[in-house]
Amino acid sequence: MPTIVRYSAFTRDPAGGNPAGVVLDAAGLDEPAMRAIAADLGYSETAFVTARDGDTLAVRYFSPESEVPFCGHATIATAVAFADVHGPGRLRLDTAAGRIDVTVAAGEDGVPIATLTSVPTRVWDVPDADLDEALAALGWTADDLDDRLPPRFANAGAGHLILGVGRRERLTALAYDFDRLRALLEARECVTLTLVHRRAADPAGLTFDARNPFPTGGVVEDPATGAAAAAFGAYLRSLALVDLPARVTVHQGDDMGRPSVLTVDIPVGPNAGVGVSGAAVPIP
Repeated sequence: MPTIVRYSAFTRDPAGGNPAGVVLDAAGLDEPAMRAIAADLGYSETAFVTARDGDTLAVRYFSPESEVPFCGHATIATAVAFADVHGPGRLRLDTAAGRIDVTVAAGEDGVPIATLTSVPTRVWDVPDADLDEALAALGWTADDLDDRLPPRFANAGAGHLILGVGRRERLTALAYDFDRLRALLEARECVTLTLVHRRAADPAGLTFDARNPFPTGGVVEDPATGAAAAAFGAYLRSLALVDLPARVTVHQGDDMGRPSVLTVDIPVGPNAGVGVSGAAVPIP
């Protein structure tokens, strides 16, 4: 039987961050078995290392209801879990989305920090009909959005619909029509809806709060979404909303009682992979 370990990513506290299951020895598992393990764990994603060649790992990701091409928090969890057994260093992850490079190093407090570099990115416009449907699923109007953060689709390994939120209070009071939003995201081959609010207290404009509904995976919300953070970095670059290169901090999970911190490094280059860093710790 494979060994299943549990890590929480983008946190130093097992009670915070986004929990992920990790199976480092999944070579003997078929897809139904992986789906069953992911459903039994109930985390937003579980990562399965299906093959290993030195520091190159083949990885698949499953939510409780579906396979996803790439998952950021489960990648961070997998890299730290691997480092806890084999030591820190560099890894290459071969995923359905493409190659993901990951580095694990000890943080100042001894907690491992993993940094992933996404696949090349894409950002594209949101049709008016899709925006109207997303707002209807949220129970919002266009007045709830931030004109400085225009709606876009973005992909850094998985697709996300990104909406800027004008007031933090609107983000705090999030509620949505699960089935309606799921239908929209699935039709557009997106994994989550990424809702972001720029913190006014940061004069540099590099600190954001985020929430990520994840109905396509059978999960109401993610407390930390690395793939969405990478896509958001690509979004900021595409719209020239930050001076490059840039480092952005995303706070997520606060409204769920699972605080998470994601560091996003955005390089120069229209489609270059975006870096996402965070700590990860075992869940007792």
